[in-house]
Amino acid sequence: MSHELRTPMNAILGFGQLMMNMPKERLADKQDEYLQHILDSANHLLQLINDILDISAIEAGKLEMHEEEVMVSPVVEEMVTLIQTRADSGKVKVSYEIDESLFAIRADSRRFKQILLNLLSNAVKFTPENGDVSISCHQDKSEGIMFVVSDTGLGMTSAGIKKALEPFGQAKSSVALKHEGTGLGLPLSKQLVEIHGGTLDIESIPQEGTTVTVQFPLERIINPY
Repeated sequence: MSHELRTPMNAILGFGQLMMNMPKERLADKQDEYLQHILDSANHLLQLINDILDISAIEAGKLEMHEEEVMVSPVVEEMVTLIQTRADSGKVKVSYEIDESLFAIRADSRRFKQILLNLLSNAVKFTPENGDVSISCHQDKSEGIMFVVSDTGLGMTSAGIKKALEPFGQAKSSVALKHEGTGLGLPLSKQLVEIHGGTLDIESIPQEGTTVTVQFPLERIINPY
């Protein structure tokens, strides 16, 4: 199923990008615009396919994990950089703070990045102009490794949090509608955290903001010595 779904999408994206990179005189402005719509839609659909396949693999107990030593600071900085363009377009300030004592953790690198990027993307998406999004990382000697993503966005009620944690249960708002989403990022992140033996908790106040706390167990800490 993975091969059958991804192969045609990769062909659409590959040939679309090839056309986009051809000399500009080969395409009229309107054709260029249509091609960009095709690429945007194809990327959105591929993201949806990947998320659905990941959730299906988790539910079937067949998700492949490749654990390794993951340097915390470079990964957090990379994820903030990836989300910066969207934040800038929405006039949202993004900041981060990393505990100097937190060196590395043992995790699946790609899945770890996926968790942080999903949480940051959601925070930026649901934060109006001139709002703030932050991620902080610290080590607690009794509780483990904590990654906290906070925003000053729309917030959610208890019912809204429950819905957001359901597959395809994305909250609806005028702010969220500005950016397409699959409604799978948050529930997928929660399941990926739990596979690592951790927890994901959400605290939110309507019209004030949301804080998502991801906790990894102590045994995943890797010290520099």
